[in-house]
Amino acid sequence: MVSHSGNQYTNLPATAAGTFTMADGLTVTRMGYGAMQLAGPHVFGPPADREAAVAVLREAVALGITHIDTSDFYGPYVTNQIIKEALHPYPGDLHIVTKIGALRDAEGNWPQALAPEQLRQAVRDNLEHLGLDALDIVNLRVGGMDRPTPGSIAEPFKVLVQLQQEGLVRHLGISNVTAEQVAEAQSIAPIVCVQNFYNLVHRVDDDLIDSLATQGIAYVPFFPLGGFSPLQSDKLGAVATRLDTTPMAVALAWLLQRSPNILLIPGTSSVAHLRSNITAATLTLSDEDLAELNSIGA
Repeated sequence: MVSHSGNQYTNLPATAAGTFTMADGLTVTRMGYGAMQLAGPHVFGPPADREAAVAVLREAVALGITHIDTSDFYGPYVTNQIIKEALHPYPGDLHIVTKIGALRDAEGNWPQALAPEQLRQAVRDNLEHLGLDALDIVNLRVGGMDRPTPGSIAEPFKVLVQLQQEGLVRHLGISNVTAEQVAEAQSIAPIVCVQNFYNLVHRVDDDLIDSLATQGIAYVPFFPLGGFSPLQSDKLGAVATRLDTTPMAVALAWLLQRSPNILLIPGTSSVAHLRSNITAATLTLSDEDLAELNSIGA
């Protein structure tokens, strides 16, 4: 985090969903922004319109968002470079969360990169491309693209702990992990967040979310509309039509009301779509709405 004495951004709708304190001195808006879609197609290469990508980031901050999620393997390197171009020097209340544990190969695949030197280089690359001296939060990504891979995560997680002790990382998180891997990480060092695949219909982590909530640990779901069947999408759309909003806004609002420790990072490369997503922060679902939506994932 870098101070920005001349910050003139005005807090607007993103604050409607409230904030969450992840650690001492680190409070973020529950409505955040995920930078993944700022890269080119399939999160590979540069965007078609770099100026539009810069505009989205600046609008996100102008709307009051103080939590941006990114990774140097988006592009690769592209999103972090655009974040720096758009927002550096960063507002004092803005927190950038990144993740390590994967690479992009020449074909655009996502091979794991969990060897100690790969993890160290990933942190150095994130620091350089973001223009930071230390990273607020680094998530260790250990699973596949959308599912955890069982097994011990102690070895790579201990590397991240060492980087924290060296002052390059302030706080630790883990991503695409099982409840057992969460417990293993916590036996080694404190974590401030877990980032997993979770949404209205994919609710494997229900118990984990509740457990983390009692500990004051953030849960950050990705793919908020991933894995819906056409019928489930139709039902979600019907609720959205009744509420005169978008299915995405309803799905995000459901997540916000699911648990107070859930933080959202919807991504988009469009300012208009960003503003539409932000409406979820101001949308209150009734008990009737919630019952209908819960039935979709039953």
